[in-house]
Amino acid sequence: MTAIIKINHLKKDFGNNQVLKDISVTINKGEVLTVIGSSGSGKSTFLRCINLLEKPTSGQILYKEENVLEKGYDLPTYRTHLGMVFQSFNLFNNLNVLDNCITGQTTVLKRNRTEAKEVAIKNLKKVGMDAYLSAKPAQLSGGQQQRVAIARALSMDPDVMLFDEPTSALDPEMVGEVLKTMRDLAETGLTMVVVTHEMDFAKEVSDRTIFMEKGVIAEEGTPEDIFVHPKEKRTKEFLQRVLSK
Repeated sequence: MTAIIKINHLKKDFGNNQVLKDISVTINKGEVLTVIGSSGSGKSTFLRCINLLEKPTSGQILYKEENVLEKGYDLPTYRTHLGMVFQSFNLFNNLNVLDNCITGQTTVLKRNRTEAKEVAIKNLKKVGMDAYLSAKPAQLSGGQQQRVAIARALSMDPDVMLFDEPTSALDPEMVGEVLKTMRDLAETGLTMVVVTHEMDFAKEVSDRTIFMEKGVIAEEGTPEDIFVHPKEKRTKEFLQRVLSK
């Protein structure tokens, strides 16, 4: 397997609060890596450290064997290789769907508008939103906005897509449409890291699952390892709690 990102001994402190204690994990090309765990276990901070929305306190993030935390590393270019989908969509409310997916391409990747438009429409088709090109975000449901946010991230041609609980702000009836979109993307071989509360999704779509607790990776393995034969007491307790709801 080809490693895209290797994370070694990553730590993140907020003041005296150590949120990530010693995280080491490899993200391989074409795999879906899901991250599960209780609220406050450090999952979102871990994701935000990968794309440097949070600066790690110590450790290494190796992208194609180069440590992006070294002084002088070209961080803006590194960030363009990572797509990020947030809980809260983060669309530009003053722009229509098409322009939401074009703007990053023309400003960051310096594509001309014609090419950017082609790429945007192709990705909006992928997520089933190509009928809404001229709609503004306020005219869309939460599920539709999240699918546009996914298309926008895809339009930047990222090496890795990061999803931070992409369904947690959605009404239950909209969760399914976003998860279906993500399942379809997983089947295309897109490299995905997904922080999620959706256990069925993690079980069915992941190549690997990480269970985090209190800032460490308590257990890691295939979905079968984690969901069917968990070894750690903490993993068993967490799964009993969430699966009995």
